[in-house]
Amino acid sequence: MDQLAGKVAFVTGGASGLGLAMARAFSGAGMKVVIADIEDSALAAAAEEFKDANVEVITMKVDVSDRDAMEQAAVDTLAAFGKIHVVCNNAGVAVSGNAADMTYKDWDWVMKVNVDGVINGVVTFADRIRAQGEGGHFINTASMAGLAGVGGMSVYNTSKFAVVGMSEAMRQDLAPYGIGVSVLCPAFVKTNIYTSERNRPDALGGANASGFGQMDKEPAAEVAARRAEIIKNALPVEMFGEMVLHAIQTDEFYILSHTEHKEGLAMRGQAISEAFDTWAAWRQANNH
Repeated sequence: MDQLAGKVAFVTGGASGLGLAMARAFSGAGMKVVIADIEDSALAAAAEEFKDANVEVITMKVDVSDRDAMEQAAVDTLAAFGKIHVVCNNAGVAVSGNAADMTYKDWDWVMKVNVDGVINGVVTFADRIRAQGEGGHFINTASMAGLAGVGGMSVYNTSKFAVVGMSEAMRQDLAPYGIGVSVLCPAFVKTNIYTSERNRPDALGGANASGFGQMDKEPAAEVAARRAEIIKNALPVEMFGEMVLHAIQTDEFYILSHTEHKEGLAMRGQAISEAFDTWAAWRQANNH
């Protein structure tokens, strides 16, 4: 989709961080933008930011894990702008800690947002975009944690590996309809995901449950200090909106920002390749 002016984008988790960077880039390219988010204060700030700009941007409060809410958001988007072309399944949350310490509520919360939220975005919008016959694009926000497992990140890794695999399959499925798919896989970025438990439902543990940076049973001050150090060394969000915009225009699949992880991923690929050789030798030695 090289011509984006006048097209319509729907961005989940759009009121801050990566989502807001996308909304800014899209509006700057002349697109109409729906900013969907669950956090009232962030939505209010985003609405204020775009209020006096000569752009078509609206905000909606949407829980991506709620299928009815996503359906209503699609209806409201069509009512406002007539069509939908670009969907950014960007909303995400994170917890960390030893896999042995993770509870069902930890797993359920992260999967509902990070996996079900993307599924809901696809089911809600894919056929609508296909039916329009004008092409389109999905941006699914995963993570470097969707390309390599990291100790202490089992729940988050699981959710983001799912998004990468889903995106790889979607790209093949939707290509015949002129619908592109990209997967965004950043490492540490200066966003609010590190305190995402602030929006954690009470039924799934609430705001005082474990969040990101809780590697063991540590005092809150130590967790806060670790988060602050991570954020200090993280990349700023500003460039990610432009990266996503470029990926849509050029139909790039992997959006990779943190080049320091290239060698580690290559080593992972090499280990997988060597495992094929190991098991081929085992089969031959054991007459299989």
